[in-house]
Amino acid sequence: MTASSRSKPSQQPYNWRTAIELVLAALVLYIIVGAPGLGATALSRYVADKPSTKTTGHVSNSTLVTPSPDLQCVEHTYQAHVYSTRPLIIYIDGFLNKSEARHLVDASTSRWQTSTVYNNGVETTDSTVRKSERALLTRDHIVQCLEARALAIQGWPADTYIEQLWTQRYNVSGHYAMHYDWASDSKIARRASTFNVYVQAPQRGGGTHFPRLPHPGRGSKWCKFIDCDVETDANDAGLGGVVFKPRAGAAVFWQNFDEEGRGFKETVHAGLPVLEGIKIGLNIWSWYQKT
Repeated sequence: MTASSRSKPSQQPYNWRTAIELVLAALVLYIIVGAPGLGATALSRYVADKPSTKTTGHVSNSTLVTPSPDLQCVEHTYQAHVYSTRPLIIYIDGFLNKSEARHLVDASTSRWQTSTVYNNGVETTDSTVRKSERALLTRDHIVQCLEARALAIQGWPADTYIEQLWTQRYNVSGHYAMHYDWASDSKIARRASTFNVYVQAPQRGGGTHFPRLPHPGRGSKWCKFIDCDVETDANDAGLGGVVFKPRAGAAVFWQNFDEEGRGFKETVHAGLPVLEGIKIGLNIWSWYQKT
């Protein structure tokens, strides 16, 4: 140390409390102004449907099912297009055939009930967040074959079950605000993946919006499956990211967690409002539970 440096007045000790307060204040301000940088408004605290019986550790859940071991299903073909490898996101064209779609609509007809959301573990209804109806499906032969198809596409992962299937109906203005499908972030019990299936497509609107996914740009072959026209109005509409088209029979599949059980932030998504017609969807959630 030089003589000149020693002659300087000693500095005041660092005030850690003040620094922490400044950080907290900045975080609060960031949330208040809508979390800029996300490409959408501040994320909803709500999450998608959870199993009706809470699952912790190795506890079995009555809503988790596996197809019958002797199940025989007709061979089914589809086209899979990988949009992202991390997180894994696949657009599956032809996940359902027309007869399967008709069966799901008919099976739901007398079962529709107002959709709910979970906020900090409490089940409630809130049409500003989720405006739709849902129907719990009976596990008949066709439904079980869809369960088996979802597992087969994922390579029959170990310790993985299917949550009982629900259809979702969105009339005009029906929507679901930004949310994750996580439901749990435990290393031994979590909602591992999602199939967002389009049973019936609306005439306009109703796409699935992922604001944190990169857009491939106009002229891309992906414009067959994503709404490339959204890119024009992305800044004005507050969209950005990618909007998958709700094509009848198609599905968007994604992984919710990485190998360490951490949720992928890129999977935050919304069901955009239906502008014309009716959209009917099907949720297929795979639940990982270590036994």
